[in-house]
Amino acid sequence: MKKQQIFVAYVLIGIGVYYLLRQLKIPIFTDFYSWPTLLIILGIAFLVHGYSTRDYNNLFPGTILLGIGIHFHGVQHYPFWIDHWAVFPLIVGLAFFVRFFKTKEGLLPGAILVGLSLLIIFSIQLPAWFHWIYDLISYIELYWPIALIIVGLYLLKKK
Repeated sequence: MKKQQIFVAYVLIGIGVYYLLRQLKIPIFTDFYSWPTLLIILGIAFLVHGYSTRDYNNLFPGTILLGIGIHFHGVQHYPFWIDHWAVFPLIVGLAFFVRFFKTKEGLLPGAILVGLSLLIIFSIQLPAWFHWIYDLISYIELYWPIALIIVGLYLLKKK
């Protein structure tokens, strides 16, 4: 029970600081008065809680929330930010890596997700002999919901 109270305390402190800065209208923080900042705060709360209580299961959702918050903040405010669907598997792969460094679990899925995401993000600049990748990516973009259904059915049937 104490661990949950610590997590709630981190979340309340983060949200309180967010709204205090918003009320004070400090010009340097005006870009952060948006909903992605709340995701960043929740992600940081999960990460701080995970490291401080040695509950390393919180590192995975913390990294995902932090990454998604940073991504949406970057898309809103920075014209150079990459707005591609492959950023989301990249964030999940990085979350696997963060968890792997503490629990030694998840290296292979993290490496696969990060590798595929980087390949897809930078696929525009591939040499001509990689033309088959464009066909594969178009099939993945078209039929990825079927993969989700298959994985969901597998998880239901798995004992």
